Amino acid sequence: MNLNLDTFDQYKGEVARIWQASDISPGTVYVYFNWVRRFYGYCKQQRLETTSQLTLIGAKHFGQCYTGPRKNGPVRASSCLVAKNALHAWAFAISALGVSVPEWSPAQPPIALPALLSQYCEFRRHHRGVAAGTLKRDIEVAGSFLSLLKSRSKSVSRITAADLDAFVKERTVHQSRRTIATACTALRSFLRFLRSTGRQRRDLASCVIAPRVRIMEQPARVLPWRDVKRILASAQQSKSSGKRDFAMLLMMALYGLGAAEVLALELDDIKWQSGIVALRRPKTGVHFELPLLSPIAKALSAYLQDERPRYVETRRIFLSAVIPHKPLTSGGIRHRIREYAEKAGVAAKVIGAHAFRHTHASRQVDAGANLKVISDILGHRRPSSTSVYVRVALRRLREVTLPVPKWKHNFKVASAVNFEIFLSSRGTWDTATRGPSLLFWSSIGSCEKPRWNIGSCL
Repeated sequence: MNLNLDTFDQYKGEVARIWQASDISPGTVYVYFNWVRRFYGYCKQQRLETTSQLTLIGAKHFGQCYTGPRKNGPVRASSCLVAKNALHAWAFAISALGVSVPEWSPAQPPIALPALLSQYCEFRRHHRGVAAGTLKRDIEVAGSFLSLLKSRSKSVSRITAADLDAFVKERTVHQSRRTIATACTALRSFLRFLRSTGRQRRDLASCVIAPRVRIMEQPARVLPWRDVKRILASAQQSKSSGKRDFAMLLMMALYGLGAAEVLALELDDIKWQSGIVALRRPKTGVHFELPLLSPIAKALSAYLQDERPRYVETRRIFLSAVIPHKPLTSGGIRHRIREYAEKAGVAAKVIGAHAFRHTHASRQVDAGANLKVISDILGHRRPSSTSVYVRVALRRLREVTLPVPKWKHNFKVASAVNFEIFLSSRGTWDTATRGPSLLFWSSIGSCEKPRWNIGSCL
């Protein structure tokens, strides 16, 4: 369909209504229409089919070739960006009105992997059954290691331990200890693949020395509940996408959901009549259901009725407020959480979507919930994954602390048996009275031997 200036005037009113529904200001609407009119004049002058030019490539070409009437020359880069945004918004609007337009930015075909990496990919997928995310990481690590070998003019059959050390050392400059340990695990997998396929005669997997990372060496990142409420209040008061962000953060705070689980929600997943939210684990693909709590139902209803874009085909619930209203990403959630935390005056070393998940789990442990129930809600397969939250449940931990025994000279003894062993090794323990000898008391400046009953400390 070749749209001309007459057709442009025909759709102008409907497009303006769609743009205003997408929170585009009247001033911006006026500027966008000017650029669309110039675009149609440009296509007519160049004898181009207008609809086929409504793509990212066509918009860039228009910005480069368009000659401004005032300067009689190329327009500035900032004006080209505005023109591109205007044409993108126009293509979205007329598509919503039923006009067939090409895809704005077609998906690029996947880059062909080298033969060795392609075989390694198939090996990991079919023989080891790794997930797509893990496979992507393994291919990235293997490709980086092959690039290192290429820079050293070496083949995979001539790998040495020095090459492995150089690869690990190179990553220590810009990666954390945990990330390096994960990369070393992927490198060992690649070396085992080379060994099993006969490309390497020796098993060099054991030569990869990774930094030691202890399981749960640090407690989970937990926010005080009062800080979570302040962040939620900050989101609720926001004028720009506040209802959307409040609904997302409330689901993460009350359900303990991760960002991927919230973003994958579709309109059909909310069972309004039965009061159920149907969810899916992104890692395992397991489907599960949770009760639709009243506060979450109100927040979702307010967002769906007032803020969610209407002229979209996707069934995803949480969408970007900017045309073409694509589904949100986890990076977008993380950015919004940090923005609201800064507005609320909440300072934390690391804050993101998982901080809400950790806070929810620790609150459930503090409230006395069964660990198996918490594990099922969070989607943990192993009890050890849930036990990490017991370490930060301070209210419950205070109930299980043992009183520290005290005695006259304000010495605090954690274990009377260990105290006996300690003094016996130094010859200052009286076996007859089962207490410290006079030599011990004289060494600390006491002239008289106090009464001592080890049984009171046991």
